[in-house]
Amino acid sequence: MRKLKAFVYRWISERYMNGCSNYNSLEVRKGCRSKEQGRAIFAKNGVPHARGLIFLWPWKAHQFAKEHGFPLVIKPNVSGYSRGSYFPINSYGELWKAIFWAKIWWPTTVIEQYLKGANYRVLTTEEEYVSVIRRYSPFVIGNGKDKISKLIDDENETRQKMKLYPVIFPIRKNDPVVRHLKKQGLTLASIPDDKEHIELFHRVALSPGGVVEIVDQAAIPPENTELFKNVVTMFDANVLGIDVIFEKDITVSHKDQKCIFIEVNSRPYMKMHHYPRYGKAEDFSNVLEKLDTLDISDKDIF
Repeated sequence: MRKLKAFVYRWISERYMNGCSNYNSLEVRKGCRSKEQGRAIFAKNGVPHARGLIFLWPWKAHQFAKEHGFPLVIKPNVSGYSRGSYFPINSYGELWKAIFWAKIWWPTTVIEQYLKGANYRVLTTEEEYVSVIRRYSPFVIGNGKDKISKLIDDENETRQKMKLYPVIFPIRKNDPVVRHLKKQGLTLASIPDDKEHIELFHRVALSPGGVVEIVDQAAIPPENTELFKNVVTMFDANVLGIDVIFEKDITVSHKDQKCIFIEVNSRPYMKMHHYPRYGKAEDFSNVLEKLDTLDISDKDIF
């Protein structure tokens, strides 16, 4: 049975988790799999997080929206790479549509309050940061003369010159992008003002064309650093990728702003930290060398 589990886990890792680290035991990985488990540990330890619930029947989500209002997030209880996640949801029509698509990924579904702000992935051990990045949904910046379509072409060419592919993806001019522009009263033929920020999709995931920016770790205040490292300890992990949204910025103390810890990733996708669109890629090989020396139990099975 163990050989079968190892074979299946190896196939899953190669097929769906290429570039993801594997520095935590099976017990830790089990404890990080679902959003519900993560939220329970956050609540127990006083970590700021969104109110939410796990539901099977959509009517429960509808009731949650009536009680707490919009905006909201819908996502599968078990997933990765933001698959099946939809946000911000601002109406009941968007809510029911998001529920339908999320349940394609997993039968039990999460609904949570949404905080509009700066989205980060904090890759850290309980002793030191590995890398901290800010994540952006696909966007272009206007110059006052070019159409959005041309701005997308130019941005994709820049990414190619920076050799970000295939970790970072090109921005597509597909139906989701067209629909997202339409919500803003725009089309691919619209000409944005100079320095105008045009969001092209709602998710920060890489596959639709999202990008990352390296964050200067020295600029993160001690209160935030302590909280991130404590989260690693709470999950008894060697290293975690912590997803968190700050209303203002990660360089401002969490005590002085709203913030929401979304989830923890026990097998974080480290590869994207080496391919920033903004900022200089970091060399954190020294931290990885330490992690490579760890004796991790049941590393090869799911």
